[in-house]
Amino acid sequence: MKLVQSNKRAAKGQGSIRQRADGTFEGRTTINGERKSFYGEKQSDVVKAMRTAKKSADDGVYFEPTRLTVGKWLETWINEYVASSVKPLTLAAYQSQIRTNISPALGKLKLSALNATQIQKFYNDLTRVNGLSAKTVKNVHGILHKALVKAVELRYIGYNPADACTLPRIEKKEIQPLTEAEMKAFLAAISEGERFKDLFTVALFTGMREGEICGLSWDSVDFENGTITVRQQLQREKIKGGSFYIASTKNDKIRKNTPAPFVMTILKEVKRKQAENRLKVGRAWANKWDLVFVDEIGNHMFPDTVLGRFKRVAAKIGKPEARFHDLRHTYAVTALQEGDDIKTVQVNLGHATASFTLDVYGHVSEKMRNDSAARMENFIKSISPNSYKG
Repeated sequence: MKLVQSNKRAAKGQGSIRQRADGTFEGRTTINGERKSFYGEKQSDVVKAMRTAKKSADDGVYFEPTRLTVGKWLETWINEYVASSVKPLTLAAYQSQIRTNISPALGKLKLSALNATQIQKFYNDLTRVNGLSAKTVKNVHGILHKALVKAVELRYIGYNPADACTLPRIEKKEIQPLTEAEMKAFLAAISEGERFKDLFTVALFTGMREGEICGLSWDSVDFENGTITVRQQLQREKIKGGSFYIASTKNDKIRKNTPAPFVMTILKEVKRKQAENRLKVGRAWANKWDLVFVDEIGNHMFPDTVLGRFKRVAAKIGKPEARFHDLRHTYAVTALQEGDDIKTVQVNLGHATASFTLDVYGHVSEKMRNDSAARMENFIKSISPNSYKG
């Protein structure tokens, strides 16, 4: 697009820019057959706005800002700017929040008229009226904010009104790992006749998430080197009757764990049993993803079924409120108590940073405090054996 400063005209349809009396700049160009004006404090801002509008018009996604509603913009944003760049599970989560929460409250408002007070009331009502958690409100804010950022880039609005909003404080829930006694009771409860015994045990001693362990494939298990590479998870489309699929791990983070030899021994036995079942059923074998944990004919596990069975076992040991994810917490806390450094635990869990792991598991248990005191006592005695005899 050729841009001409001052009052000179460019070729027809290409647009022009002039500096106004107040020092700001105005650009004019033709969009969808109509002359449109764009304003900015800098000429470069106007140039960017005109080029963006032109491209949007060429792509068929340009709207007259004064006529565009929040609902229509969210629909365009999710389809044109989000759908091809995020995981299916993320896309489904965005669509669900827009459909369920954002559009019913804000969808009919003009995008250009949307202000921070309207958004703040919307957030407050999500908590006070709808009873949603602070974490859910934060997720809703994240989606709306991203959509408005793009609207600012396209010059549909001059600023992002969500920037000025205050979010409810997220109260961090205390984790509930199994105690040593509860771990023993759990292992005893699954020792005989439990269909998911091997899956539960591997989860407990590796810290893998439910989707990760259900999606673990044999090419990720290295018996020679005693390692497990966690690179994928089993997920289900967030629609009624949605099919299962294999997705990358959370945050696309691949990690390699070296579990206790006990875990690798369990996996060898799982592989042996699976080979026997495959021979029995022949062509009926259905393990298309070569997964580690499958049923007798190779079908993948259903996470809801796994969770339901876990809840029944948890109830048997007096922990009906326990979640499958608590096995992951149990692994992390046990590893720290047994002397693993925080960096090792971070890598094994697949956390992005050690600071996040510290934030979740930084509390010091009684056993860790006692062990620390005992180590310091031994150290003191080693350097000053005759001091402070009492």
